[in-house]
Amino acid sequence: MSDVTQRAADVLAGHRDSIDRLDAILVYTLAERFKHTQSVGELKAQHDLPPSDPQREARQIERLQKLALDADLDPEFAKKFLNFIIAEVIQHHKKHQG
Repeated sequence: MSDVTQRAADVLAGHRDSIDRLDAILVYTLAERFKHTQSVGELKAQHDLPPSDPQREARQIERLQKLALDADLDPEFAKKFLNFIIAEVIQHHKKHQG
């Protein structure tokens, strides 16, 4: 393997290590987030509140899109990502209500 190829392989390995660490951070962060949303769902069920709060969801999407722009991330991707999470949370909340 040439020196150039070895340097490229080293750089690639460094990026992959970073990606692996970031994936772990994402998983643990999502787990922590879902612990809180589970508590919210239980509270909503106890007080007969609706599982969905469209006004809060819209504010959250707007906030996340602004954060995405600040972070140089596609705000549409951020919106899709949060919509996916919100849909999961609502499903969990509905389970508590059943």
